[in-house]
Amino acid sequence: MVRIHWMFYRGVKMKKIESFTINHLNLYPGLYVSRRDEKQGTIVTTFDLRMATPNKEPVLDVPAIHTIEHLGATFLRNSNQSKEIIYFGPMGCRTGFYLVMFGLLESTDIYELIISLCDYIINFEGEIPGATPIECGNYSEQNLDMAKYYINKYKKQLVENKRFVYLE
Repeated sequence: MVRIHWMFYRGVKMKKIESFTINHLNLYPGLYVSRRDEKQGTIVTTFDLRMATPNKEPVLDVPAIHTIEHLGATFLRNSNQSKEIIYFGPMGCRTGFYLVMFGLLESTDIYELIISLCDYIINFEGEIPGATPIECGNYSEQNLDMAKYYINKYKKQLVENKRFVYLE
């Protein structure tokens, strides 16, 4: 359901972006379709990989987010769905990640991919891909142990609750 909310900036009427129309007081860890966009016949689906309950539990720490970003992007761009991946990165609020993919997709279409991503991070050992001064602008800020902690917690939520639809 698309809800349009309006706001004003210097007297100019502006649409509130869709993610700000979600009631974050009713949002729990899950795998949600955040939005769909279409241009010239190409459909793009943005997924909300919500890992922490907004405003109720601590946000993810930055080094762990950075590690999840490096490992997640590496895994997704090497997965059997790599041609559909556009972007994987953290939310500004630090409660999860966005995954942007080509196609008219549902959460159930990528559930197994996300479970596999979780398993990849949980079982990862060794040097973080792309974590060198040549490859990354802040290469040393990584935390594999905390990344595994958050992803383990997220996977458990996905398996036990399968939350795919935003609540009103």
